Amino acid sequence: MTTTILIIVSSILIIGILIAILVRSLKKSKGLNAIIADYRERYQNIIDVDEEINKRKKEFTQEAENYQKEIAEHKQKLSSLKEKYIAANKVFEDLTYQNNLLKDSLEITEFGVYEPHFDLETSADYKQKMTENKEKQKQLIKDESAAVCNTPWAVGDSRKKGEIMIRKAIKLTLRAFNGECDSLISKVRWNNIEQYEKRIQKTFDAINKLNSSQDIHIQEKFLQLKIDELRLTHEYELKKYEEKEEQRRIREQMREEEKARRDFEKARKDAEKEEKMLQQAMKKAQEEISKASEEERAKYEAQLAELQSKLQEAEEKNQRAISMAQQTKSGHVYVISNVGSFGKNIYKIGMTRRLEPLDRVNELGDASVPFKFDVHAMIYSENAPELENELHKTFNKNRLNQVNLRREYFDVSLDKIEKVVKENHGEIEFIKEAEAKEFRESLIIKRKLEADEEPVLVKETYPDANDLFDDE
Repeated sequence: MTTTILIIVSSILIIGILIAILVRSLKKSKGLNAIIADYRERYQNIIDVDEEINKRKKEFTQEAENYQKEIAEHKQKLSSLKEKYIAANKVFEDLTYQNNLLKDSLEITEFGVYEPHFDLETSADYKQKMTENKEKQKQLIKDESAAVCNTPWAVGDSRKKGEIMIRKAIKLTLRAFNGECDSLISKVRWNNIEQYEKRIQKTFDAINKLNSSQDIHIQEKFLQLKIDELRLTHEYELKKYEEKEEQRRIREQMREEEKARRDFEKARKDAEKEEKMLQQAMKKAQEEISKASEEERAKYEAQLAELQSKLQEAEEKNQRAISMAQQTKSGHVYVISNVGSFGKNIYKIGMTRRLEPLDRVNELGDASVPFKFDVHAMIYSENAPELENELHKTFNKNRLNQVNLRREYFDVSLDKIEKVVKENHGEIEFIKEAEAKEFRESLIIKRKLEADEEPVLVKETYPDANDLFDDE
C-alpha cells in the first residue's frame, strides 16, 4: 500500500514538473516570436530589396536565356538566307550570262583581238580544211561516236526496242545540236566569234544535261569539231576579205601604173611633136638665113639659136619620159595633210609614179573629202616603193587604221617624218605649215554667221579652231 502511494505521488510530481517545463517553453517561444517580429519590422526594407534582387536575377537570367535562343534562331535564319542568296545570285549571273550570249551585238571591250587558230595561206586552203572538218563530223556520226548512250535500255522487256528508242533519241539530240551550231556558224562575224564559241559550249552542256536521265551524251571530240568549224568559217571570211583588199590594192596599183604609163606616153608624143615642129622651124630659119641679107641674117641666127635651145629641151623631156616609163621603181613619195577633214598632225604618206605627181594629190582631194589636201613634201626617188615602205614601217604604230594597211594615214609630227626622210633620202625641203585655205576661210565665214545669229564660240563647233589660228 505504501509502495503504491509512493508511485502515485512520484507520478504526480513528474507530471507537474513536465507541465512547468512546458509552460516555461511556451513563454520563451512567445518571446522569440516577438523578437523576430521586431526584427522584421525594423529591417523590412532590406529584406524586400534582397528578395527583389533575387527575383530580378531570376527574371534577367530567364530573359537572357530567351534572347540567346532568339539570337541562335536568327543566326540560323541568316545562314539559310545567305545560302539562298548565293544560290539565287548564281542563277542570276548564269541567266545574265546566257542573255548576253543571246545578244548579237556586245560591247567590243568585252573581247580581245582575235588570234587565228589555223592561219592558213589562202581562202582555198580554208575551204579545203572546212571540207575535211565536215567529213570528220560525218564519219563520227556514221561510227555512232558523235553521241553515245552508256546504259542498255529496254522497252517492255525488249532490248531491241530499247536500242531503237536510244538511236532515235541520239539522232534527235544531234539534230538539235547541229541545228543550233549551223545557225551560229552562218551568222559569225568579226565581233561575235568568242561569243558564239561560248554559245556552242553552252548548247553542248544544256543538251547533255537534258539527256542525262537517258544517259545520252554528245562527245567532246564532236564539240571540238563544231568549234573548229566555227573558227574555220570565221577565218575563211577574214581571209577572203584580205584577199579582196589585196586585189583591190593591186587593181588600184595597176590603174595608177596605167595612168603613169599614159602620162609618159603622152609626154613622149608631145615631146616628139614639139621636136618635129622645132626641126621644121629650124630648117625654115636656115633657109631664110641663106636668102637673107647681112642685116637680116643676125636676126635669123638669133631665132635659130633659140630654136636650137628649145629643141634640146624637148629632146631632154622626151628622154626623161622614156626613162621614167622604163623604170618600174622611180616615182614620187608625197607627204600631205587635210586639217579640215582629219585635224592636225594627221598625214598621208603615199607614192605615185605619175609624171605630174600633183595630179594624184588632186584626185585624193575630190568629193570624198570636204577640203583639198596640202602638200608638205614631194620627194622624187629612183626607188620610191622602198622609201615609202621605210616610212610606213617606221610609223607603223602611228597608223590610224591598224587593220586596213591601204589606208596610209598616220598620227605623227611632221618633224619626225622629215627626220626619217633625210635619213633615207637626203636633204629635202618640207613645207611645215598647212595653208588649209578653204578650211580657214570657212571658219571665218562660220564665225561671222554665228555672230549674226547669237554669240557661239567657234571652239564649241571646231575644238582645234583656236589652235589653227594661233599658228598664224
